[in-house]
Amino acid sequence: MRNYQKELEKLIEKNQKEEKVPSLLLHSCCAPCSSYCLSYLSQYFRITLLYYNPNIYPEEEYFKRVEEQKRLIEEMDFLNPVSFIEGSFDPQEFYSAVKGLEKCREGGERCFKCYELRLREAAEYAKKGGFDYFTTTLSISPLKNAVKINEIGEALAEKYGVSHLPSGFKKKEGYKKSIEFSRQYNLYRQDYCGCVFSKKERDSI
Repeated sequence: MRNYQKELEKLIEKNQKEEKVPSLLLHSCCAPCSSYCLSYLSQYFRITLLYYNPNIYPEEEYFKRVEEQKRLIEEMDFLNPVSFIEGSFDPQEFYSAVKGLEKCREGGERCFKCYELRLREAAEYAKKGGFDYFTTTLSISPLKNAVKINEIGEALAEKYGVSHLPSGFKKKEGYKKSIEFSRQYNLYRQDYCGCVFSKKERDSI
């Protein structure tokens, strides 16, 4: 099995030897997950964070999460600059992407379509903006399939002609560190992934 963290470390080492600080379009799912990713990656990349999550339900939950993301970026210190883009919020984009998969289990095919929807938006932004790389914070979660996330990212990289940054952010205690950052910055940590289906599953427990 591929070790995406090791691949990332080799890429970072190569860029450092060449004294490069590449640009990175980083898709974020939420402030808590982005905290460690930003702290780590901003040492080596100039980051533009894209908050694009049309899956989030209900609407007030979306706005709560996006404001936490903005606050975190304002309050954190970074070695290299981090800027912010808020993508569009049209839940119909999510419902169209997962049509026919509404009854799938959490973590299955419906989630893979959701990964693809958000990563495609990141790839398109990266292509238009001339970024060196794109990736997502999603792989930091123990509940997310990092292999699938990277497979989708690599397929989109080939399609759009922009490099995908390998991501295995739960490695090196990434998830644990994100919890520590959440405490440090008093971040709102949601108790469901985001969509109406994950909320229903949470509510049924």
